[in-house]
Amino acid sequence: MPESGRTSTKDHIVEGPVVAARRAGLLVTLVLGGLTALPPLSMDMYLPALPEVTESLRSPAATVQLTLTACLAGMALGQLVVGPMSDKWGRRRPLLIGMIVYVAATAVCALAPSAELLIAFRLLQGLAGAAGIVIARAVVRDLYDGVDMARFFSTLMLISGVAPIIAPLIGGQILRITDWRGVFYVLTVIGVLLTVVVWKFLAETLPPERRHAGGVGEALRTMRGLLADRVFTGYMLAGGLAFAALFAYISASPFVVQEIYGASPQTFSLLFGLNSIGLVAVGQINGKLLVGRVSLDKALGWGLSVILLASVALVLMTSGLFGKVGLVPIAAGLFVLMSAMGLAMPNTNAQALMRTPHAAGSASALLGTSSFLIGAIASPLVGIAGETTAVPMAVVQLVCAIASLGCFLTLCRPWRKAQPQED
Repeated sequence: MPESGRTSTKDHIVEGPVVAARRAGLLVTLVLGGLTALPPLSMDMYLPALPEVTESLRSPAATVQLTLTACLAGMALGQLVVGPMSDKWGRRRPLLIGMIVYVAATAVCALAPSAELLIAFRLLQGLAGAAGIVIARAVVRDLYDGVDMARFFSTLMLISGVAPIIAPLIGGQILRITDWRGVFYVLTVIGVLLTVVVWKFLAETLPPERRHAGGVGEALRTMRGLLADRVFTGYMLAGGLAFAALFAYISASPFVVQEIYGASPQTFSLLFGLNSIGLVAVGQINGKLLVGRVSLDKALGWGLSVILLASVALVLMTSGLFGKVGLVPIAAGLFVLMSAMGLAMPNTNAQALMRTPHAAGSASALLGTSSFLIGAIASPLVGIAGETTAVPMAVVQLVCAIASLGCFLTLCRPWRKAQPQED
């Protein structure tokens, strides 16, 4: 790509923002990392407070778990709207609007007097927060391609991966000095700060010449074309089902660790942080050591296989096949499962987006929406047998792991040489 200072006026308009954003380097990485960190912050800071919310609002655990499902469903549906909007109007405007609405919705969550109102505004919080997720991925696609894109996704995982490490720890400490509402006040402040940073430092990466002029009809046709691509759909489903296994852990672990195994909120936060460290560490191994040396499909296959093996082990342990099992073996199995996500998540995103340079926003929306919708379906299933057993969590993880690996093998067919996109 030519340097913007040596291009024609037309080329400068097209390539200038991309060149400038690449030169920003670390700053762009930090901003995009903050945007992708917002969902785990919104979800994970709140996790240690779930039992307290249940008591405070006098609602059953299954109802309170719907506050997670609502936020996740909102993030899924919001991406379907924001992704095509960003292809039509650019990245900055939809992102800033979404961030402002996110801040307002989060502030209302802190004041919610009932579980029903909390669920409603968690849904709105998710709808608005979707802007950060989908547009961050689209910006990466604007700036990078091929191996560079896979490496950047792994780097992004390092930045955004700090969020699930520190979020439960922060949430646990907030609960020591205030109640669960304080968690949402902190999230509101974080949202305001991130909005200001985006406004000041994130340049537009999609110039007018590359935007789609069509409306809703064209956006739907674009998405239909993406879904008609068997390989893209395979990566989308493989990543979405792997994410569902991850979210089964996220939604069930507060009750499994604290209620079934009697751990404190601080111990739960520590274990959650260790699992997140494993995910980040494997993600960096993927980006720094494997990408460029091992095919992305091979690394992805390894990750999905380890997730499957860890899920089998968790089912065997929680079902009592080995007798009564304590917290340490269960925590070890969850650590292995979470760590393997560091191979699955960046490589499914990179492989899918490499096939869709013409519609990065719509493709990013489909990737995110599928992940969050499948995760939202998995969330209530983990509590289907009550709060006294971890078996449903492990079974949901196993089913998702089998389906994820199956979609990867049958639709992506990684043993074949890469073919052009199919109609």
